[in-house]
Amino acid sequence: MGHWLYRNIVEPGKLPLLLALASFVLTFVITRVIVRLIRAGRGPFGNVKAGGLHIHHVVPGVVLTVIGGFGAVASGRHGFGAAMFAVLFGMGAGLVLDEFALILHLDDVYWTEDGRKSVEVVVVTAALVGLVLGGFAPFGVNDLSDEELQDRGGVILTVAANFLLALLALSKGKGRTAIFGVIVPFVALVGAVRLARPGSPWAKRAYRRRPRARARSTLRAYHHDRRWMGPRRRLQDWIGGKPDPEPARSLPGRR
Repeated sequence: MGHWLYRNIVEPGKLPLLLALASFVLTFVITRVIVRLIRAGRGPFGNVKAGGLHIHHVVPGVVLTVIGGFGAVASGRHGFGAAMFAVLFGMGAGLVLDEFALILHLDDVYWTEDGRKSVEVVVVTAALVGLVLGGFAPFGVNDLSDEELQDRGGVILTVAANFLLALLALSKGKGRTAIFGVIVPFVALVGAVRLARPGSPWAKRAYRRRPRARARSTLRAYHHDRRWMGPRRRLQDWIGGKPDPEPARSLPGRR
């Protein structure tokens, strides 16, 4: 256990990645605590404004990401410079992805239902980086032996097969499964062989003349969403704060 921990987590070559992940998560947590205090009107914090313009924290996040990214490329994987730029990159990425939903919608949706996407992206990103830090390589290359890695044809075939599995899972409307399947091929395999979600490109094409498969797909998606939607929303609310309630929509002809 100690050897695995050193080889995959603590060894100097992976220290920058560990520092980037730690600063990424810590920056996101601190940022969410501050914005929730601002939202509640508590504490000494307030929105940053310049000439009446609200400066979102994605702006300094982009600056830190650029500095940290280029600095990391220039400094390599070892030394104080690599560690410092890794921390800057992690901080910048945490600030940027905390407002991912704003970038996606080009609108201030931070405290709306659409703003939940930011929390989801941060959690997925942290999980993927954690898997890479733990020794997983994309497309299952980590499962190959040294002899297999020397065989270029075998490596290319493995990468292509795992990529196709992830792509198939994505076409079935299973985005999270496809993303994690890039790192853990077995996850992509599960997503590829199971029924597609209704409305996905695969379902529209493959289930068009298969009403029973279409009905099973709809029923499975209904049960899955009913089981996991509540816990997932509660977790998102606990991490990022509960969104503002949407205003009630009046019926046509009524005021």
